[in-house]
Amino acid sequence: FSPLLFTVNGLQARTFGIWTLLSSVIRCLCAIDIRNKTLYYITLFTFFMALVHFLSEVFIYHTAALTIGVMAPLMVSSFSILGMLIGLQYLEVEALSQNKKKN
Repeated sequence: FSPLLFTVNGLQARTFGIWTLLSSVIRCLCAIDIRNKTLYYITLFTFFMALVHFLSEVFIYHTAALTIGVMAPLMVSSFSILGMLIGLQYLEVEALSQNKKKN
């Protein structure tokens, strides 16, 4: 047995599960109402949190190996951050055009 197997208990596993569920609910709500800037920023922050979490587990705490199981969330969070930052520019342009129409 690996010593890493004994560092996770049921509470930690459930906490991680709830965190994952909460993140997915936030991301689904953002997909439904993508023009809500506050929700957009919160969603972007969840991807940053995921990226920092997995990077810290690999490179700081050494509790995860750089396998496909860790690389997958790293890639998803990285590409999602990139996509959302690009999308943020379109939200800004849309907001400016909405303001010009009002004036």
